Amino acid sequence: MTDRQTLSLKQEQDTRILQKVNRIHRDLFPEKYPGQVDHCLRLIMERLQVGLEKPADIVLSNPDTWPIDTEEIRNLARAAHSLNEIRRNFS
Repeated sequence: MTDRQTLSLKQEQDTRILQKVNRIHRDLFPEKYPGQVDHCLRLIMERLQVGLEKPADIVLSNPDTWPIDTEEIRNLARAAHSLNEIRRNFS
């Protein structure tokens, strides 16, 4: 067997292994997906909560300063709504 044939055979075997691994991940994805959506929703809500809480030292020094701006609040709220809709579709 030549080096080229050996390399070709090795690549073919690697491709088969990769296809098996990808198939396993593809098959498990529907089971993991709802948990991933919940996790992302939790992260978004935590960020929104942190952004809406204004520490006392900021209030005293500059009452017009918030940790996040209105655009980020809007984006986080939209993302939370979208993820919640996706989560409802799984229930």
